[in-house]
Amino acid sequence: MATYPGKDIEREASCTSCVACGQTTLAPAEAAAAAWEGPAARIVAVEPESPADDAGFTPGCYLTTVDGEPLRDIIDWRWLAADDVICVGYIDLDGEAGEVELEREPGERWGFEFDGVLFDSVKLCRNACVFCFMRQLPDGVRPSLVLRDDDFRLSFLSGTFVTLTNLKPEDEARIIEQRISPLRVSLHASEPELRRRMIGKHAAHGLAALDRLLAAGIEAHAQIVLMPGVNDGEALRETLEWAWERPGINGVGIVPLGFTKHQTALHESFTTPKAARGVIDVIAPFQQRARAERGTPWVFAADEFYVNAFGAATPAHIPPASDYGDYDMFEDGIGIVRSYVDEFEEVCENGLAARAAEALAARNLTARYIIGEAMQPFLDAMIANSPLAGRLVPLTVRNDYFGGNVNVTGLLTASDIAPAIRKESGRNQASSEEEGSASSREQGSDGGRSNRASSAAAQAPSEEEGNSTIVGQGADARCSDRASSADGIEGATRRGVNSPDAFDTSEDCLSESEYRASVPGGTRQLFLLPSVIFNDNGVTLDDMTVQDIENAAGAPVSVVSCNPCDYLPEIIKLAQDEP
Repeated sequence: MATYPGKDIEREASCTSCVACGQTTLAPAEAAAAAWEGPAARIVAVEPESPADDAGFTPGCYLTTVDGEPLRDIIDWRWLAADDVICVGYIDLDGEAGEVELEREPGERWGFEFDGVLFDSVKLCRNACVFCFMRQLPDGVRPSLVLRDDDFRLSFLSGTFVTLTNLKPEDEARIIEQRISPLRVSLHASEPELRRRMIGKHAAHGLAALDRLLAAGIEAHAQIVLMPGVNDGEALRETLEWAWERPGINGVGIVPLGFTKHQTALHESFTTPKAARGVIDVIAPFQQRARAERGTPWVFAADEFYVNAFGAATPAHIPPASDYGDYDMFEDGIGIVRSYVDEFEEVCENGLAARAAEALAARNLTARYIIGEAMQPFLDAMIANSPLAGRLVPLTVRNDYFGGNVNVTGLLTASDIAPAIRKESGRNQASSEEEGSASSREQGSDGGRSNRASSAAAQAPSEEEGNSTIVGQGADARCSDRASSADGIEGATRRGVNSPDAFDTSEDCLSESEYRASVPGGTRQLFLLPSVIFNDNGVTLDDMTVQDIENAAGAPVSVVSCNPCDYLPEIIKLAQDEP
């Protein structure tokens, strides 16, 4: 699974009790939907002048059936509502149930927008994977981070990986009937006993289900979480041979084991150049055969293997863009470095990098872009040889919150970012020198800001709590330093957070005019947070907002995109807006 879940995972993980949610009563429609025997799809928007609008539907109503069939999810809706005349069951705002016939012109939309894509419960995992990342998280994280879904529908809709070990016969029949394909399947190992040791007693059921689905024409992308001394080496070769014999498996992604400090069983992954190159060497013959016979490398190593193998020289060794095709394994940390390197070269060639450097120089600014340790080896070298040298300076942050080998940007938390910014901006020294006059300062004009920063820092986990990585299991979605993935953290995608406008910039945040960090020599610093560290609600994995980070760091920050073609124009605008 990928790092951030959709609203379906968040909702499933949250308490449904009215009291716990702060509600004293349910609205009539909500109460009726809760009492309904089957699933109910909550309507959150209705397109004006659509068939839904003409029939009188409004946000807050529910759909329950289409032509008498229950609506379990958005797949059912697309399947059942394909005709131009349908009969829908509903619950209206008064809690009354009924049916109405809808008709549309060919090609016209029905006009409904639903709350999420699943209208019943998320299908949960019943495995005991030895590498499960969600079982390695610190205590007290929000429930959605530890909800272990294994839902074939989210695999199809959102790109999460599933084991198929919880499929019932009716699930398989539905997948085949509705052509729910391709699926993303966690393979890990083909040898039955090894697979059982890795994921638990239901392992054989998942492989058998996969074979039946493949035989019925369903396609799959497979993923292998690679563990040193467990399923690598000869076991990896056997698994790839097994997958190669099944043409319905469109490709295989290999991601390294990720582990945190919050467990004691896992201690190593493919972090040394020798170990990482060993994996690249094992898959090379399969890639050569696949290119010759199928026109694609077919098996892909996660970017992390290349970064660990080649360090600063990674751009010269990462496979070409042609190998990655449409980058359909992007969310698994496969092809992100290649995409980033190509974009960076593009902005250097088209002059955008030079314009950003000029905009920063005109305001005597240095842009400090927050990154995880995974990206640092090659990004520093790339910038040093570009027009941005000295103006775009990455601020590499160690992940002490998770620890272990977690080092990708998307898994950084505020509790690690804020101290790093505070140190770079010189606020730690300033705070130490001013300790003796703290009470008088808090009573002065700057007191409100100081109190807010102290409060936010107290709420954040201590930087001494440890160091870790959400690397190897389905982590760091969307940013170029996404180092790995495999059965990850929270669900599938993050929408609408690539723009700084998606984040809170209320009057409680530090004002840009109140404080602007500077470095020796008088150059001022812009601290930039990549949007990938926030979820849809604008909070980090440790539940901190932009405002919280500013207060804890004692410096203003700005949220920007993850890719050079996007974040450089944002940097130019930020620089131009500086006094």
